[in-house]
Formats: sequence, structure tokens, C-alpha cells
Amino acid sequence: MTRTSVLTGQDAGAARSPDAAGRRERAGRLLQQHGALLVLLSLVAFGSVAFDSFATAANLRGVTISSSFLAIIAIGMTFVIISGGIDLSVGSLFVLGGVLAASGSRYGVWAALALPLVACGAIGLVQGLLIARLRMAPFIVTLAGLLGVRGIMLAISDEGATTYLVEDRAFAALGRSEVLGLTWPVLITVVLAVIGVVLLQRTGFGQNVHAIGGNEEAAALMGVPIVRTKVLVYLMSGLLAGLAGALNAAWLSSGVTILGIGLELDVIAAVVIGGTLLTGGVGGVTGTMAGVLLLGVIQNLINQAGNLTSAFQQVVSGLFLVLVVIAQRVFSKAQQLG
Repeated sequence: MTRTSVLTGQDAGAARSPDAAGRRERAGRLLQQHGALLVLLSLVAFGSVAFDSFATAANLRGVTISSSFLAIIAIGMTFVIISGGIDLSVGSLFVLGGVLAASGSRYGVWAALALPLVACGAIGLVQGLLIARLRMAPFIVTLAGLLGVRGIMLAISDEGATTYLVEDRAFAALGRSEVLGLTWPVLITVVLAVIGVVLLQRTGFGQNVHAIGGNEEAAALMGVPIVRTKVLVYLMSGLLAGLAGALNAAWLSSGVTILGIGLELDVIAAVVIGGTLLTGGVGGVTGTMAGVLLLGVIQNLINQAGNLTSAFQQVVSGLFLVLVVIAQRVFSKAQQLG
């Protein structure tokens, strides 16, 4: 006699539930990682229809150039946050890098680039050693860095009274000249973003960064070099902040001392909006780039409106960012729906 097994409706639902849960999980992950890109594309489409000057080559070029400096810093911050840390010193390092680059430009283009990279990289290295070896809280260490680095910058610039001008033409051209239709800051940003993607997704270093951010104790048991990886991510963050400051000085042809106040918050916002979790372990550079451009497009659209004060612009930007973060939180939990 042949026995036939018949699934009840409840049993059939239970059999299908793993597939449904898997689809929800994949959908939630995709929306979390690429939600910023979807919002960005929607805003670009809206701006193109609502404002005649938005989709012009000149306006889009301005958005990409102004966003490139933030993007360079955000690449380093992505690694830091994925590792479970935070770096509040990047705004001050950005300003210090610009001042050192403009001051060093009197000795040529290589001095203008080397001086901020060495100084900011050294500060990032020290912060990484304090965090990794002495197990100090990243928030405290980098907050001290924020204050200390800004103090160094003020000492160099006579309390901000001295503004160093870029004297080397080759260095100034680094901020303004174009290659293949892209300015050097934008081109450098693209190259660094590609390198960041490869490092995070295709190398053991990137796997270590994710592992530490996901569960540091488990990563240590697996033999992940915790100290070395943490030191490297903070070194990278310092180097990229200094590089962004140097390129900004080349673009402005001066080391402006009043820039960078609150920049670290914009960087963190861009990284988180791009899908990187503040708790660590999850994130990527492509999402960060979408987050940076989203911030730039929001500000540009507010400027296009033309009837909002600078104070109200910040309020609107802040409210929009809150909505985006809430939406991404909902998207990340889509796998639990059903």
C-alpha cells in the first residue's frame, strides 16, 4: 500500500515561511543599503522638473565639487564606524590640513600635500593607539582630538588672524584644473571610493573591520588582529581628513580657518544615511557616497528655492535627515514583517 502525505494549510505555510523570510530579509537589506540612493534619484528627478537651473551642467558640477571634500572624509569615517568606533576630530583635522597645505605651498606642491598628510596622519595614528592599545573610549579620545587639533590650528594661524594664501600655482591648479571633464578633487574622490569598496569587500582587512564591528570578542577569538585593524582605520581617517583639507585649500587658494565647524556631524550623518549602522559591523562605501550626494542635493534644492533663510535651511535639512534615517530603520526591519 502506498502512503500519501498531504500537507495541511498550516503545514504548507510553515514550509513556505523560510523562503518568505529570506525574501523579506534580502529586501530589507537592499532597502537599508540602497535607500539613500533611491531617495537621491527621486530628489534629482524632482529638482529637474521643479527648477530649470537644477539639471544644468554648471549646477551639477558645483554639487559634485562641493560634495567631494565631504566624501573623502566620509570614506575614512565609514571604516571607523563599521569597526564600531567614531571619529569626532575629522572637522578639526580638515581645517588643520587646509591651513598646513596653504602654509606649505610656499615650498612647492609636494610640501603642500605632505605637510597636512603627515600631521593629520600622525594625529589619527595617536588616536588609534589610544583607542586600540589603551582601550580608551573613541568618543572621548576623538573629542579631545577635536578640541586639541583646533587649538593647534589657532596657534598656527595666530588665533585665526592669519590666513595663508596658496602661493604655488601647481598646487592651486590641483583644486581647479580638470581631467576628462572632472576636477581633481572629484577625480580623486572617485578613485578613493573605488579603493575603499575594494578594501571593504575584497580584502582580509575589510573582513576584519566588519568582524570587529559585529562582535569584537568573537573577532578576537577568531584571531583577528584587533589592535592593528583599529589603528589602521583611525590612521586612514586622519589621512583622508588632511587630504580633504589640502584639496579644499587648493580649491579656495587659501587656508580658511573658519571652516570645518560641525563638519564631523555632516560626515557621520552622510555615512549613517548611506546605510552604515552606528553600532558597527554593517555598511559600505557606495552607500556613503549616495549619502554624501543626498546631503549636497538637499542643500542645493533649498538654495534653488531661494526664499529660505540659512537658519531655516538647516532646520529643513535636519528634519529631512531624520525622516531618511527613520525610513531606513523601517526598511532594515522589513524582514520581520509578514
